[in-house]
Amino acid sequence: MQTKLIQLLKNSIDDPLTIRELQEQLNISSPSVVHHHMQQLEKLGYLRRNPTNPKDYQILADSPEKAITYVNLYGLAHCGPKGNILDGNPVDRIPIASKILGFPSSEAFMVKAKGNSMTPKINDGDLVIAKKAQDADNGTMVVCVNDGETLIKKIQKGKNTILVSTNTDYDPFVAARDFSIIGIVRGIYSYRI
Repeated sequence: MQTKLIQLLKNSIDDPLTIRELQEQLNISSPSVVHHHMQQLEKLGYLRRNPTNPKDYQILADSPEKAITYVNLYGLAHCGPKGNILDGNPVDRIPIASKILGFPSSEAFMVKAKGNSMTPKINDGDLVIAKKAQDADNGTMVVCVNDGETLIKKIQKGKNTILVSTNTDYDPFVAARDFSIIGIVRGIYSYRI
């Protein structure tokens, strides 16, 4: 049953089916049976669901994720104009529960924040988890390369891309010609007590 369910979910990924529609397609007696099988697939690492939207899910059937994954940690360091921190070697690998990522662990990386330009949201020494990306929506907090340096900033798109700090002591500035987005900030882990 679970194999058929995964295949049906894969086939309808562009237009996700409701639990009732899945029930009808699989000829199952009750929606609760479909829900149970989806929970089992999630526990086994074949499916990741948004608990607030049953039509929002990711299929991980080809490579189910383990409960704990190791995310590469890169330091915030200067990078050459044609490179970024992901081209280098990680300084550590941090164990993290796959479920809390909310996206495939293969797309995750971490950086250690330096400085106070993003306080109070991100403080010096915080570990910032990001999802690999080359573009982001206006107002999104990103890990980026600008003028050869890896930064964490909010972006404002317009005629020019403006990089904004959350600390009001720092003025916004226009992105350099080498500006590129490495990832979208998805979480912050702080060691402060």
